[in-house]
Amino acid sequence: MTKDLSGVFTALVTPFKNGEIDWSSLKRLLKFQTDGGVSGFVVSGTTGESPTLSDDEKKRLFDFVRAETGKPIIMGTGSNSTSDTIKATRAAAEWGADAALVVVPYYNKPPQRGLFQHFQKVAECSSLPVILYNVPGRTITKLELDTIVDLAALPNVIGIKEATGDIEFGGDIAKACGADFLLSSGDDGTFLDLIPRGGRGVISVASHILPKEFSGWCTRARSGDASARKEFQKYEDLNNYLYCEANPIPVKMALKLMGLIDSAELRLPLVQLSERNTAELKNKMLAVGLL
Repeated sequence: MTKDLSGVFTALVTPFKNGEIDWSSLKRLLKFQTDGGVSGFVVSGTTGESPTLSDDEKKRLFDFVRAETGKPIIMGTGSNSTSDTIKATRAAAEWGADAALVVVPYYNKPPQRGLFQHFQKVAECSSLPVILYNVPGRTITKLELDTIVDLAALPNVIGIKEATGDIEFGGDIAKACGADFLLSSGDDGTFLDLIPRGGRGVISVASHILPKEFSGWCTRARSGDASARKEFQKYEDLNNYLYCEANPIPVKMALKLMGLIDSAELRLPLVQLSERNTAELKNKMLAVGLL
């Protein structure tokens, strides 16, 4: 039986120090997240710098997060190679992941019929539930509604991380795919607007620094409390600034400023936030009482 994967899932960063995974920082970050009430985690997604992680590191990260939290884990397994995605998805199933998050293949720009066959092959490779990840801002290619509906009919495709930021499109997915299909936002700035249209949660970056707030807002919004959206507005400027450079560059610096990780280090080709942007990020965090 598939676990409930609704609510707030933090798309975990991977803390590094001197080129290696910083396990003590990760332990501290995970405690902050679980104390804040998040529902679970995405491990080895793009926020976790998955392209730079070895297979061994991905396995060790999975085992560590599972041991430290016991919460549901969605494993990022997608790539622009169907065979590589199948291999990673089978591995995640063997490890005991609760679902695979599979991004639309990037760069090679497949047509919709190619996207359907890609996800179909991945869904057929194991019994692991598959969550589609639609993020055309990163991949260029977008999953169109008809393709999503066709994929939702496959037994193992249980939901979508919808990160276009297009609320009307998200609502169309909910209507076309039905209540059993998990519609989770991939856009922190609009996730509270998606919930009244059928959204059931968010796979979040900003929940790294606001886990308690995001968990509370999500719960209240799902119960019909519209005031959560107004409260979020206090943090809107900060949330937008978390994308002043490519994610996860700013959020790693924010976590370092809060003392939750020891270093804002990333692996090339990503680099640390510029000094000018760091100063502005610090001002925005001070303005909302995070520092």
